[in-house]
Amino acid sequence: MASTNDLYFIVTRKPEHQGLFTAGCICYTSEHKYRTCINKSNTKLRVFRLASRTAIDHDIELSCIEKLSAEDAELLQALPEDADRLKWFREGDALRAAGGLTVGTAVLVEEGGERLRGVVRYIGRLAMKSYSCPLPGTFFGIELQGEDKGKGNTDGSFQYKTLFSCKKDCGIFAPFSRVRPVVPSSLSPSNPEHSQTDELAPGDRVTYFIGDKCRNGMVLLVQEKDGEPSVRISTDTDENGKRGGEVDVPLYEVAKGEVPAEPESMDVDAAPVEKSSGGLSVSSMVEVDLAKGTTYGIIRWTGTLPGCQDTMAGLELDDYGVSDGTFKGVRLFDCPPKKALFVKLRSCRPDSRFQSASADCSERMLEAADAERDAEHSAGKLGAVPPVSTEQVSQVLIGRMKGIQGHYNSCYMDAALFSLFSCSSVLDTMLFKLTEPQDTPIQSTLLHDIVNPLRNKGFVEGRHIMKLRQQLRDHGYSKSFTTDEKDPEEFLTVIMHHILALDPLLQLSAAGKVQDSYCYQIFLDQNHSLVLPTVQQLLEHSFHTAGLKLAEVPSCLILQMPRFGKKFKMFDKIIPSLELDITDLLSEGPQQCMLCGKLAQTECTDCFKDPIFSQTGFKIFCKTCSSQVHAHPQRRSHHPVPLVIPKGYLGLSTPHNLIRDKLELFAVLCIETSHYVSFIKYGPDSQDWIFFDSMADRQGERDGFNIPEVTACPEVGAYLEMSPAELANQVPRDMKGVAKRLFCDAYMYLYQNTSMSLYR
Repeated sequence: MASTNDLYFIVTRKPEHQGLFTAGCICYTSEHKYRTCINKSNTKLRVFRLASRTAIDHDIELSCIEKLSAEDAELLQALPEDADRLKWFREGDALRAAGGLTVGTAVLVEEGGERLRGVVRYIGRLAMKSYSCPLPGTFFGIELQGEDKGKGNTDGSFQYKTLFSCKKDCGIFAPFSRVRPVVPSSLSPSNPEHSQTDELAPGDRVTYFIGDKCRNGMVLLVQEKDGEPSVRISTDTDENGKRGGEVDVPLYEVAKGEVPAEPESMDVDAAPVEKSSGGLSVSSMVEVDLAKGTTYGIIRWTGTLPGCQDTMAGLELDDYGVSDGTFKGVRLFDCPPKKALFVKLRSCRPDSRFQSASADCSERMLEAADAERDAEHSAGKLGAVPPVSTEQVSQVLIGRMKGIQGHYNSCYMDAALFSLFSCSSVLDTMLFKLTEPQDTPIQSTLLHDIVNPLRNKGFVEGRHIMKLRQQLRDHGYSKSFTTDEKDPEEFLTVIMHHILALDPLLQLSAAGKVQDSYCYQIFLDQNHSLVLPTVQQLLEHSFHTAGLKLAEVPSCLILQMPRFGKKFKMFDKIIPSLELDITDLLSEGPQQCMLCGKLAQTECTDCFKDPIFSQTGFKIFCKTCSSQVHAHPQRRSHHPVPLVIPKGYLGLSTPHNLIRDKLELFAVLCIETSHYVSFIKYGPDSQDWIFFDSMADRQGERDGFNIPEVTACPEVGAYLEMSPAELANQVPRDMKGVAKRLFCDAYMYLYQNTSMSLYR
């Protein structure tokens, strides 16, 4: 049982020879054991794992763990998955901010895809301590406020025990990862060791909002008004422009400190300045020092304002600003409400979170790269770069700070783009096809800022991915493209269909009608008999269930694996099919009888699941074999149907030199605890596999940046060479390297028709 003398640790790297501990799990030991270990210079520490069903301690390498305070351990223990615990531990900022939340703090809580306003009413455990779990986890009980009342799921009680009181469905219990304080300054404590959020007090200078207007004033009183936290403020100017008035403002509309607001009397000259002398321009990611601390954003507009000789920049901030991109009633750019801020351009500097020597991201190199690209554009060069070849992979792609750098929930996009373009050219046509003028910037960003650098240098900065996400958002497809995680298929459909108007990749034939699609979601009959399926079997069973055929051979086939949502997998493992034989899935074309090899003329869907036949392939026969097969008493009730045979083959008994239509696997996207990664099959050998994670590591915390990594994973080939029985017996957590993620977490398979690649 853990006690006050216990010390807590989080596993930051899975030990090589200890299967019990996974990265992100929390463990503990006595302070005495820890001191003894350190004094003796031991490399291993004897610890218990939290929430273990046994009370047995185990050795773990000190290099694999980091120390936690008891408070942080309880906050992290409230998260359901080890991977989530490690993610939030590494990010650090939210964990520190959570330590400063107190009862009465105004917060935003994520629930059902929304951010709801509320006030903390309870901080503590939802479950009692037990022998197996001496640290159950700290949760926040939140009473929803204003328009968000009624969007909760509790009245403050949990398992018949009242932890706080509120009206029905006006309460929510949530871990710290879903809770943010409303006051911006509480998100970034100046002293990391200080865990208390600064409270508003009489005399504090504040920024507050009335409607879309930003004002400054001084706190007179913090109070409860109509059951909600409220602040009485002595205004610098009220809504009528008079000085010295007083106003009551909800706490969630008040930020401690002064955010620079709009000048009182300035008309706007909206003529933009395209490039600044410092190399910063529209779309540059920057940081600026304000009264509340360093703030990050992207330049959305530059220009001059009468009465001010300096060039000004309109920023879209990561946190709180003062408007939606309008200045004195004139709109200069579009952004969400209270996200825009106008400052002097010379006050901005490049976002330091993406300045890394290991990534060759110094300002001079960025300027040189931009100048080189601009020169290519002015000379009319497209600058097309072919995919990374099999021989170049180890030199160009493999290593830390390789691949695409993740930034703000971008892993869905990072993994999809890396999979599609790093080593394959099957969809390169979308990079060069004619587009509408309003869509050209997106195509240019995709080609010149992402695909070409990835193939040429093996690295794409996170700022370029953010630029693409902002362009997609500005096109109106989703306001949350720059902030929230999406599904890869949603992103790919927007790019291929809505933006670049790419011809549909799939033509599906059903009952004589052809349907267009860009990817195919596999669905299975509930009565299927598959246990350890191959992708070939899954596709065939899904087509059989839906009565589908392919109207033509696709250039690229994107398959979504069967799942019950992101977290619930239908199969423990799926075996990748390195080739997909789609010959029998085509609605037209000559096919061979599965028994004698002659020209097939009939197909029997009833025979598809007959155990006497092989487990793959549709069941097609010539007339003679069909008669013999269906003469059996158990198959007399079957209903064979004729196949559509091209006229040129009708007179032939055997389709000589029949070429089977096959597609080649080139990438697999996987998901685990809402984080996407990808595997690439980059060469012909069984060991030619690489693994990509856009957020494999992180340098720094709130002001830091993600470190992407590409690693070789030849162990995948060894598992693919196993028999199904051997593979079925493999325990996922004991599989070598990253192989477990490929076999157990597959979300999307990408196949290509190599004869249709742009570069061959």
